[in-house]
Amino acid sequence: MARREGLTTLCYLERGDKYLMLHRVSKKNDISKDKWIGVGGHFEDDESPEECMKREIFEETGYDIPLEDLEYRAIVTFISQKGDYELMSLFTAKAPDTEPKECDEGVLTWIDKKKVYDLNLWEGDKIFFKQMEKQRDFFSLKMVYDKEDRLIEAVLNGKAMKL
Repeated sequence: MARREGLTTLCYLERGDKYLMLHRVSKKNDISKDKWIGVGGHFEDDESPEECMKREIFEETGYDIPLEDLEYRAIVTFISQKGDYELMSLFTAKAPDTEPKECDEGVLTWIDKKKVYDLNLWEGDKIFFKQMEKQRDFFSLKMVYDKEDRLIEAVLNGKAMKL
């Protein structure tokens, strides 16, 4: 299967008041090295966003989440002045009561939702966490980063946000 550059998925698995967070510490040359993110990855040939998300969750956690249990929350456009472009489908889903398997991309840890903001996150991730807390409606978020990975622009549902 060919990997589809620029098309990705990300899921925050939930259990009660916690998210399953992945501390990216295992891969070399990782754009998210030492950051905390959800699970996900690049689309493969002929996958829908839900199919990609289901596969990535299984590969990284061992959880087999039914397609209909994935909640499609947002489309997030990432642009970097380094020349990167990514269109990410953002999901949430309820996690089973079992513990996840070990992940070769980092360390999986259950984190209290209120403490997520204390982690080393991408600046823009804080925006979509806040948006997911505020509403259940689908949203579109565009984020632009400069060459030093600083967030310089955010547009929510077509409206520029104050940073």
